[in-house]
Amino acid sequence: MKGYRKYFLNKLTWFLVTFVFAFILNFILPRLMPGDPVAAIVARYAQGMTNTTGVQAIYQQYTELFGTNRPMLEQFFIYIRNVLHGNFGFSFSQYPRTVADTLKSAIWWTVCLQFPAIIVGWIIGNTLGALAAYLKKGFDKVVMPVSIFVSNFPAFGMAVILLVIFAFGLKWFPASGGYGFDLVPSFTWKFMWSVIVHYQLPFWSIVLIAIGGQAIGMRSMSIYELNADYVKYSRYLGIKDWKIVGYVFRNAMLPQVTGLALSIGTMVGGALVAEIIFSYPGLGTTLLHSVLGQDYPLISATTLIITVMVLVANFAIEIVYGFIDPRIKAAQSD
Repeated sequence: MKGYRKYFLNKLTWFLVTFVFAFILNFILPRLMPGDPVAAIVARYAQGMTNTTGVQAIYQQYTELFGTNRPMLEQFFIYIRNVLHGNFGFSFSQYPRTVADTLKSAIWWTVCLQFPAIIVGWIIGNTLGALAAYLKKGFDKVVMPVSIFVSNFPAFGMAVILLVIFAFGLKWFPASGGYGFDLVPSFTWKFMWSVIVHYQLPFWSIVLIAIGGQAIGMRSMSIYELNADYVKYSRYLGIKDWKIVGYVFRNAMLPQVTGLALSIGTMVGGALVAEIIFSYPGLGTTLLHSVLGQDYPLISATTLIITVMVLVANFAIEIVYGFIDPRIKAAQSD
């Protein structure tokens, strides 16, 4: 227990140090972008005004509202205080809408798209990888090359292929959006069906990429375990093959579970490119619009969510591994 306490404190220290540096970069980097977003807001609201004094007054009013007229250090401490209260301020590009309101409507689209896609891809990929390792022969010769081919596609590449084939070619599915542009969000069958139809291409573009990588990883780990000494010894003892295979695949699953945890942790930022290509109303599209609009608060809030999820996923899997893997406990107790 003493060794595990040391292990836990070590991981917690690195988590906090990494979070502090990530938090600082999260604040500074968006504000190093060239241009003045407040000037863009003023230009939008002051259209038709010829009085330069009035325009200047409006500009000063908005710089005071957004705090851009204050020193960077003071802005940083204000940002820390606001984040602790869950207040990310107003969005520059969607003013007077708040950042929290913008993210609230976008994050659920991303989670509902990517979480099921990651789980489905993980299950299918690991099943195919395990079967390829165990059955071998023709099954392995088909699954392995296809998995390698598919896994080498970048996320945007698979998205573009599906878009060209099924949206523009066969015209089975719409090319963009989360629902029909002529519809208003509601719990009607027409709206829900539109959401389901628009969901298909972004969903399968993520699933197909996930299947290839998971299949390759599971196949490699399963082959390694099937050739381990304990498997040969168990067979010599006459233990039934199905029982041995159960232990083999359970051991082979450990790295795959780690990959699943990290995929879930990074799902907010893992496949944002697919959302952008399909103009899906999730965090990917929101982040793109915030960068184009030099929306510092929205950029910082979005990237902070991604950063926290990645760090928490890494930290959680390290802690869980300390419990379930005896080798880690033994190493820490020495």
